[in-house]
Amino acid sequence: MNESQAPASGSSPGLRPRRAPAVSLVEIAGLIGGEIATPEIMLNGVTLDSRAVRRGDLYLALPGLSSHGAKYAAQAAQAGAAAILTDQPGAEMLRGSPAEGLPLLIVPEPQRWVGRIAERIYRDDSAGAEHLQLFGITGTNGKTTTSYLVRSILAALGRRSGLIGTIETLVGEQRVDSTLTTPAATDLQALFALMREESLDAAVMEVSSHALTLGRVDQVVFDVAGFTNLTQDHLDLHGEMTEYFAAKASLFSAEHAKAAVVTIDDEWGSKMAAAAGVPVTTLRTTLPEALVASAEGLAEADWHVRSAVPQGLGWQVELAGEGKSLTFRTSLPGEFNVSNAALAVLMVHVSGVSIEDLQAALDQFDPLSIQVPGRMQLICREPISVVDFAHNPDALHRAMEAVRPAHGDVTGQLIVVFGATGQRDQSKREIMGALAARHADVVIVTDDDPHDEDPAQIRDQVFAGALHSAWDDTRVENVAPRAAAIDRAVELASAGDRILVAGRGHEVWQEVSGVNLALDDREELRTALRKYGFTPEPLPEIES
Repeated sequence: MNESQAPASGSSPGLRPRRAPAVSLVEIAGLIGGEIATPEIMLNGVTLDSRAVRRGDLYLALPGLSSHGAKYAAQAAQAGAAAILTDQPGAEMLRGSPAEGLPLLIVPEPQRWVGRIAERIYRDDSAGAEHLQLFGITGTNGKTTTSYLVRSILAALGRRSGLIGTIETLVGEQRVDSTLTTPAATDLQALFALMREESLDAAVMEVSSHALTLGRVDQVVFDVAGFTNLTQDHLDLHGEMTEYFAAKASLFSAEHAKAAVVTIDDEWGSKMAAAAGVPVTTLRTTLPEALVASAEGLAEADWHVRSAVPQGLGWQVELAGEGKSLTFRTSLPGEFNVSNAALAVLMVHVSGVSIEDLQAALDQFDPLSIQVPGRMQLICREPISVVDFAHNPDALHRAMEAVRPAHGDVTGQLIVVFGATGQRDQSKREIMGALAARHADVVIVTDDDPHDEDPAQIRDQVFAGALHSAWDDTRVENVAPRAAAIDRAVELASAGDRILVAGRGHEVWQEVSGVNLALDDREELRTALRKYGFTPEPLPEIES
């Protein structure tokens, strides 16, 4: 799900440490400069979501976009909340409420304290408590894939790690679907505590611009922070690219990171490396033609991709830097996945793993040849059929190039199915339509997640962009619903063609006018392929 599609409340993933913490309410009051006249009360947890309150929790009744958390304080009290923290308007809302009798902390701008309170309540100060090494990845595209790759490399090194991201949260054998790319600070600190309790060595997570702007990673310091790229997205929140950049750049400060690996394939990456307030290792994975043979140009980055040779749908890659090199293969298609894999490898190296140990793990376990749910996920080989999450112009362009690359003996037409999300940055719509029409042979415009916007209106805007830029022999169709569009794509395909279904990736629900409709692009594509006599790839043992 897109970060901005998630519920505003930031509902809890429901994972907490089994051993409840015990922190006094008086200590929390002192931490935030408040006072409370009440008998000693010990807190066992903290949450922003009244539906997730457990007995002994501190309920944070904060002002939200559409309503105030104090509105739900009675529900929190009934669930066993031990105390409430809110602002003055929230306190006034509590008068006459069943929650009025609970101990109350009143502070101005309570949002500022969420991360600090959550970190203190879930902190483990016991002797011998293990440090949980934290890897954080930000950027517009590639966060999810890179996080899975980092975790896979750590596993090859014999290190157990948790995962927090767009698709799912993984803690040991426990798994829950994600509702936010980066959870609320209360949920995030509870997850870290659970990972420490499970004796995990590390946590790998995506860090969204929303999370950085809204304080979800306050009090979190990553051992290594990584940057993928920056392209147009989320301007409905940030307004301009400079503000979007500033939100991402805040991750690379001493407040949030100890060290960083920054991909400098474009101007934004170079600016990110220059703006960072922590030690930075720079990575260049693609080069302008003028710099390919230039040693001086290559020296601009600490590490660079020396070679990337197509191998099946994937790549054989050599990464060079520090007078040394690392070689690895990845089964993931697309030059952008060379970038994602190189960033993952370098982040693990910067975390303290030697070149020798890293190379041995890459050789023995091939950890970069994995399947990431809904990220360039191969559904069929004849015709080559791929589902990807690409939902902005740059990602769509890269996905199309990956499915039908410019190199090698590539035949057959490219058929792309995609739409645009409702109630989001409308400036992307015609741009994406135009990109598809310039690079695909068949463009099928359909619905993504319309939300409360008229689906036909969204399609028409994307369709207009496609028609305006289409070549004379480009076929452009407007087909809804989405399942019918996917069926139409396969109907038009022959075994030598290539199909890309873009925009929703791993998602299994489509939101239309407040109603969630079951819809999984991967399953719809498999069904259509079988219907027209093709044979999809066998389902993986674990789909997500």
